[in-house]
Amino acid sequence: MTATSAQPAAPARPARRSPLAQLTRVELTLFLRERVGPIWGVGFPVLLLVIFGAIPAFRKVLPGSGGLTVLDSYLPILVVISLALLCLISLPLTIVNYRERGVLRRLRTTPAGPLRVLGAQLIVNFGMAIVTLVVLEVVARLAYGVAFPAQLGGWAVTVLFASAALLGMGLFVAAVGPTARASAAIGNLVFYPMMFFGGLWLPIPQMPTLLQHIAHATPLGAAWEAFQQSDLGHWPPPLALITMAAWAVAFGAGAVRFFRWE
Repeated sequence: MTATSAQPAAPARPARRSPLAQLTRVELTLFLRERVGPIWGVGFPVLLLVIFGAIPAFRKVLPGSGGLTVLDSYLPILVVISLALLCLISLPLTIVNYRERGVLRRLRTTPAGPLRVLGAQLIVNFGMAIVTLVVLEVVARLAYGVAFPAQLGGWAVTVLFASAALLGMGLFVAAVGPTARASAAIGNLVFYPMMFFGGLWLPIPQMPTLLQHIAHATPLGAAWEAFQQSDLGHWPPPLALITMAAWAVAFGAGAVRFFRWE
């Protein structure tokens, strides 16, 4: 009689995460611990929505807007504010801090590599932007009766184009900013004029004609127009998408050209 000895099955090895996935998890944890991204990029736009929603004047219909209230018109502005805060303030500050502390230089000698750190940062900031946009839309709908975008596909496409443009600008700020303080100053110098032309202080339809043309040529003005048309049930205007794509390509190329690892 022959007998074969049973061989014990080898224990299954736990699936190993890719270096990018591991770095993304670490970067997300660090992002949540910091105050800049969660408070300003996520909490500040939601707080503005609550403040604006409590003002009776924001419930009035905005002339020349196709029947939208002032709050309806301001919701896309809050969306682009959230994107801009994360991309122009939080992202460059983190990357330049890593460069000042030598993190990027040390990672060049490891299998992870500094490029994966940049990729993880882009993933984290884009993911948090999506979360914030969804929160803004849900709070506006449940608390103030603001309708969800009628053209959801166009709204999603606008998010992608606007995020690409602003992430490109954020990487460019990180590339040219020699220190964290300098990058913060550059980011703010870019952020506040962009907010004006994005319609924060004066809605774009109420601007003089010349300022409207300038606003539509900026990434936030183009994003606002695309979001507004999506809310009304229309596909985003091709010119607005082309404008955002042009900003993304121009600043992305500039970031690649001037970026320094140390």
